[in-house]
Amino acid sequence: MRIRAAAPAELPLLQDIERAAGEPFRSLGMGAVADDDPLPLDVLEAYRREGRAWVAVDADDRPVAYLLSDTVDGAAHIEQVSVHPDAARRGVGRALIEHLEAAAREQGLAALTLTTFSEVPWNAPYYARLGFRALDDSDPALTDGLRAISRAEAAHGLSAWPRICMRREVRVRTEVPAPGAV
Repeated sequence: MRIRAAAPAELPLLQDIERAAGEPFRSLGMGAVADDDPLPLDVLEAYRREGRAWVAVDADDRPVAYLLSDTVDGAAHIEQVSVHPDAARRGVGRALIEHLEAAAREQGLAALTLTTFSEVPWNAPYYARLGFRALDDSDPALTDGLRAISRAEAAHGLSAWPRICMRREVRVRTEVPAPGAV
């Protein structure tokens, strides 16, 4: 799996990936989520231009998934991660998140954060398997920035289904010395 920065010409493909990734929500009675429009091209372009949009590509260098990130209160915040259903269950989302963690480590950010549906199997339970923990209202890691994101999502109608904020500390990378190195 190769991950690289998104290219300008690929932004409409990211919209297509998001639409396709939203379709499974219909089976859970969440048609409004499936019908939600993807981010507009100008917003995607801003993420791309600022170096905060990555794609996972197939053997033909065509995007099959993407991740957008923001920096929120000293953490790399996953604004969007979408995997086309044809590429699902192959570790593509995990690879994008690991890529973001490496970028966050280089920037000196302390954690990865996200907001997600708590009862959707491929949302909160998936992120928990990747080491994210749910933040309750009394958790000091539930920052003002995350609270603002949650309020904005509620205003957008996403609070019709249970949502949570989650966090994973950026892991310290340990270097293994080469054989024979002192």
